[in-house]
Amino acid sequence: MNLARTIGLALVAAFALATLPAASIAAALAPLDSEEVAVAYLHVTQDYYKTTDPQRVLDGARTGLLAMMQHAKVAKPFVAPIKAGAGPDADVRAVTRAIEAASKLSGAKVSSHLLAYSAMAGMLASVHDKYTVFLDPKAYAELNGDLTGSDFGGTGIVIGLDDATKLVSVSNVVPDGPADKAGVRQDDLIVSIDGVSTKGLKLDKVSSRLRGKEGTNVVLQIQRDGAAIAPITITRAKIHQLSVYERMLPGTQIGYVQVSVFGSSTGAEMNAALERLQRDGARAIVMDLRENGGGYLQAALRVSSKFIPDGTIVSVEQRGSNIMTYDADDTAIPPLPLVVLVNGHTASASEITSGAIQDNDAGTIIGTKTFGKGVVQNMWPLPDGSAIKVTIARYLTPHNRDINHKGITPDIVVNEPPKSVLGDPKKDAQLAKAIDFLSDRLAKLSVNNTPVPEAGSNK
Repeated sequence: MNLARTIGLALVAAFALATLPAASIAAALAPLDSEEVAVAYLHVTQDYYKTTDPQRVLDGARTGLLAMMQHAKVAKPFVAPIKAGAGPDADVRAVTRAIEAASKLSGAKVSSHLLAYSAMAGMLASVHDKYTVFLDPKAYAELNGDLTGSDFGGTGIVIGLDDATKLVSVSNVVPDGPADKAGVRQDDLIVSIDGVSTKGLKLDKVSSRLRGKEGTNVVLQIQRDGAAIAPITITRAKIHQLSVYERMLPGTQIGYVQVSVFGSSTGAEMNAALERLQRDGARAIVMDLRENGGGYLQAALRVSSKFIPDGTIVSVEQRGSNIMTYDADDTAIPPLPLVVLVNGHTASASEITSGAIQDNDAGTIIGTKTFGKGVVQNMWPLPDGSAIKVTIARYLTPHNRDINHKGITPDIVVNEPPKSVLGDPKKDAQLAKAIDFLSDRLAKLSVNNTPVPEAGSNK
């Protein structure tokens, strides 16, 4: 058994960065580290959604300590078996003693602080749930950044590549951002940036040229509808990375909204995006959840509630069969025909939304079977910037489907051909199918002079 793999690569990286000289190492565990070990033990034994065996958790702590000592090349790594005692306090003290003994044996090889990290990682790994993990400060900061959205100095332009001209295209413009205010439009082609041609430039190089210090200027030469227009000067400003992008699909009355993650601001972003699409004349919606690995439960509830006026969104079953049901929050938009695009990387909160829409007959799911992550995690930040993430429940769709390890089967299965370009109707078979489906739906409504259907029959 590869014990180092058990505690994860994050701890290995932390060890490489933070090994301390012998003079700064003490066998006694710092009070803060002891407190964090206690928090990890209590949450994995009391909040994990299945019953956990304290002895198994302590065995995990020992496994983590041995793994770190072996990685640090301690000459004769040894950790005595840690025996479960009279209760949580006794068990935590036993883990603390094991950490202190490992620290003393390791000498200058590894600090007691990192051994505490190893013990916590091992305790969480003992339940053999890949979503129940210890996050060192760097890993936690990265995860937080993904879910809350990072800020940077830039123009507010989302870029792509135009196949016909090989120039950089404007896929989207952040509403009210610097580029939007300067007059840049969706589908513009960027010919040059500060006099440097974009033809042949990789998108990451283009992005680095568009970004820069707030308050600085960048000049774009733009081609619009096949003709050059006057150069546009944009003053860079702070841009908050969005999780929701919307646009009207060319030549249609269909609005396309892509959700990249279910973050802290996704519900508000979705509301604003749908308002803009409706102002632009959208009579049907494609919501793209492909490659969306999930995020916050509350964000999934808010997004789902935009399309489901009432009824159940999801049920969450915690330890001891304690079930809590979440209903729509009465913020639904006027009903429009809806397609939700999914694939094998549509997971977690994305599946909550997809399952709610499918079970409530609020739209049609198109694509391939989803990932199948039907469990819910809670995150507990720790004082030193690290965190623990523990699976606290499983969720059920409104029809009480448990989709964990099963996924959601679309109403219409459309495979994703190799070299697909997601979001480009010419190179995206799933999006093309969604457009055909919704165009046919709108055509039938027009022929029959039928108003857009009531919610609950958006298929």
